[in-house]
Amino acid sequence: MKKHRSRRLLSLLATGALLVSLMPAAFASGSEKHITILGTSDMHGNIWGYSYEDNTESTNNGMARLYTYIQQVRAENPNTILIDAGDDIQGTIMTDDIYNKTPDQPHPVITAMNYMGYDAMTLGNHEFNWGIPTMQTILGQADFPVLAANVTGTDGKSVTGAGWTIVEKDGVKVAIIGVVTPDVPIWDGGKEGIEDATYEAANVAVGKAIDEIGGQADVIVVSAHMGMYAEFDEEGGSDSAQKILDDNPEIDVLQVAHNHVVVNEKQGDVVIGGVRNGGRDIARFDLTLDADNNVTASSVEIVDMTDVTPSQEIRSIPLVAEAHQKTIDFIAGGTDESGEPLPPLGSTTAKFQPENEIAGLPQGKLEDTAVMDLINKIQLENSGADVSAAALFKNTSDLPAGDINYGNIFDIYKFDNTLYRVKVTGAELKAYMEWSAECYNQWKEGDINISFDPEYPDYLYDMFAGVEYEIDLSQPKGERIKNVMFKGEPLQDDQTLTLAVNNYRYSSALKGQNLISGTKEWESSNSIRDMIVAYFAEHSPVAPEVDNNWKIVGVDLNEDDARRAELIGYINDGLLPTPYAESYNLADYDALVAQAKANAAVLVDGTPKVVSTATDAAGNTYYRLRDLAAALNGTGKQFNVLWNAGVEITTGAAYADPALTMPAQAPAGLTAETLTVKVDGAAQSMSAVLSNGNYYVASSALEALGITCTITDGTLNITTK
Repeated sequence: MKKHRSRRLLSLLATGALLVSLMPAAFASGSEKHITILGTSDMHGNIWGYSYEDNTESTNNGMARLYTYIQQVRAENPNTILIDAGDDIQGTIMTDDIYNKTPDQPHPVITAMNYMGYDAMTLGNHEFNWGIPTMQTILGQADFPVLAANVTGTDGKSVTGAGWTIVEKDGVKVAIIGVVTPDVPIWDGGKEGIEDATYEAANVAVGKAIDEIGGQADVIVVSAHMGMYAEFDEEGGSDSAQKILDDNPEIDVLQVAHNHVVVNEKQGDVVIGGVRNGGRDIARFDLTLDADNNVTASSVEIVDMTDVTPSQEIRSIPLVAEAHQKTIDFIAGGTDESGEPLPPLGSTTAKFQPENEIAGLPQGKLEDTAVMDLINKIQLENSGADVSAAALFKNTSDLPAGDINYGNIFDIYKFDNTLYRVKVTGAELKAYMEWSAECYNQWKEGDINISFDPEYPDYLYDMFAGVEYEIDLSQPKGERIKNVMFKGEPLQDDQTLTLAVNNYRYSSALKGQNLISGTKEWESSNSIRDMIVAYFAEHSPVAPEVDNNWKIVGVDLNEDDARRAELIGYINDGLLPTPYAESYNLADYDALVAQAKANAAVLVDGTPKVVSTATDAAGNTYYRLRDLAAALNGTGKQFNVLWNAGVEITTGAAYADPALTMPAQAPAGLTAETLTVKVDGAAQSMSAVLSNGNYYVASSALEALGITCTITDGTLNITTK
């Protein structure tokens, strides 16, 4: 049933009583109504489902995939409302380096959103990155209302023209209120128009909007570009979606955003949903209403876009197709007047990022690397500062060996930040370093790896140059930075030095967290990304250099223990999840091995092995032949598989080819056939299925090779001894 704020209740009681007495009997009965609300957010310019920095198609994101699902839901329920919670026009090379620099021209993101039929959009903080006039120009192309109930201009009106809107479906009036985190000036202060605007506490602005709406709506939806809990204002909660909910009990649906994490919960009668970034998910809210338009039931589901087929309708929009190709050409360096490709931006002599020892654990955050040393070196050279700080914005960011294009530069420096030089004391710098080192979990005796606090985003971990230091992970947060040396001497708390840091970190952390008292004394006229481009133009070929000015101490990862190597093998094979949020410990060795065995399709002499499986239409299980060969390598039953106008197997020989990648999901419903293979030169028949150019065989094929095997609880057990 509807919830009412006490300040409105008295005024509504008398009216409500009168309406009940006058209501015709026909209005008191009728069939149920069903409203579906779909929520997107933080799409960050990803229309196509494409990683421009890697120049590859993705499998799990993009607005084109979202639209495929949106169309399916609309076919299921025509009474569907589509809402976005912001951070859409920023985030890719397409948006940041091409179209946002020409705001008067049609924008591909807004063009795609218009085609997708959005009913409303809420401002995100990244919409402000180029200043308010640019934001207004781009968003002015939208065919739907853009909402910002808590941001007003000097005229006292919403900077987007609206704080809320009402959408009617099947006679149900749904009010949508949009609010953005009021912390925008922390990140983008100084950009045109930012400091002239007023940013009201989100909870207060929502309350005012609900009062303005009054009895015009049956359902109240709040689309909030902020996380559930406060980011900066922990006491006041002005930037907290939870505070919005606590202070406004009339809300039926709460959409959250900004933090790039999945939120799926229900508090009382309120359904709450939030998605990750890049179009990886969509939030689905389903409401059931009675004949009087009272919400009687509600649910929320977060739908993953992995393996959803991208909509070719979206990709075929002329401007979207043009923008996609234009971005690819831009990455490649563009062409000259005759249409010939321009030379690369520069080159490297070798790869810059070390390989991860453990799959999913970023080695670039566990040791000093050439990527970070390059960025910090460039920041020091351009600023003239004593010390530099920078982050690895993406755990996989790297510079490959060979020619470098703009996509490679974007990969290691994703944001269009400028560079500041600011005076700090030794004590302030150490406090900043401690803040950064909070990304790690504390190491415990027996841990085989270093793990990370999952609540601490990757982009908040800065690494420093110009000083030498240690991070002691045997200590709790706030007590980890040890032996800080500056120019060969211990850094004193009362020393003054200059720090090079990007504008975002200066505003959001150094000032936002009150880590420093000084103000910037210099700002670059170009972006840090531009500086990196200029460096490659001047210094190519660039060799990876690591000065190893910092290291992690206070840990013993048991590197000489065979059990550690075994567990790491299971992680890297996908048989154990990556221990990102919590380290694996040798005290749990037996349980972890049992877990790996349970996750394995095949055991060889009791050891779990990674083998892709498939099923036929009858549900029978088949095993990829080449995976079986790899799994048996080094045993007395090993065999080699090769293709020579057909499958040939040589028993007793080692499997010579590289391991195959595992498919995203097990192939199913395939057609079984009789496969004729040559085993040591003699023809033999096997039951098999074919998927993506690889044969999967029944377990009986192993028996034909003289290999003993049994199936127990769905696991193929192979014995070679």
